[in-house]
Amino acid sequence: MTPAPFPAARMRRLRRTRALRDMVQEHSLTPRDLIWPVFIRDGHGMNEPIPSLPGVNRLSLDMLLPAAEQAHALGIPAICLFPYTDQSLRTETCEEAWNPENLTNRAIRALKAEFPDLMVMTDIALDPYNANGHDGFVIAGEIVND
Repeated sequence: MTPAPFPAARMRRLRRTRALRDMVQEHSLTPRDLIWPVFIRDGHGMNEPIPSLPGVNRLSLDMLLPAAEQAHALGIPAICLFPYTDQSLRTETCEEAWNPENLTNRAIRALKAEFPDLMVMTDIALDPYNANGHDGFVIAGEIVND
């Protein structure tokens, strides 16, 4: 007997058991496929909510290492850092972006000292360092971010 064509008959034999589903699945997603975004700021003991990102907090460097340890324990191989730079350090020429002692550089050194195998990514945009809030220099009224 020939089964009726789809959608009257829906073949589910490959979804019947977990073992069959695992064997024929086309895609899988594991913690090894993830990057943990971490928002950082200067200070000590800071774990402040970010109002525009419910459930996400901005961490001071002393709170960053426990977060990295948690990511490592969960099998997440990478962290991406998003810095918040104090307004007093933001300028139109973004000097803080290439300061070897800026927040991001200190965070990277701390993470690599504690977790040498952790992949550390950074947000290389200029907006955290720009007094105008733009992701580039403002020259003659035009944002130049190339």
